[in-house]
Amino acid sequence: MSQLVATIKKINSVDNLNIVEFDFNGLTLKMMSLDLNDDVKIGKKVELSVKPSNISIAKNLIGEISLSNQIVATIQSLENGQLLTSVILKINDTLLESIITVDSSKRMNLQIGEVVTILIKASNLSIGEVLND
Repeated sequence: MSQLVATIKKINSVDNLNIVEFDFNGLTLKMMSLDLNDDVKIGKKVELSVKPSNISIAKNLIGEISLSNQIVATIQSLENGQLLTSVILKINDTLLESIITVDSSKRMNLQIGEVVTILIKASNLSIGEVLND
């Protein structure tokens, strides 16, 4: 799992559906959740988790897409296996891993040091832990 430390800035709820907004280094991230722990409150720091297979990578992204979480990152490393490529991405001081197919990595001609956009669906983010400051 890749982790991001963020601060809860807004919670919108209708029935038992919640859209939680976070501040991550000045960027707004959104998470969709059915149930929230009682510790999840505005102003709390949390550790967000996302599976590496749920982090997509885009180059030269133009136009509108429905994914709420779009973050500019720099490729730190690429490790090709027989079928999959592990891409380590840096956002400020945070490292995330994306797992994509080798075919996609080659088709996109991904290079270390290249700036890309990572995409995460709101339903793929989760709160791993509420942090006590």
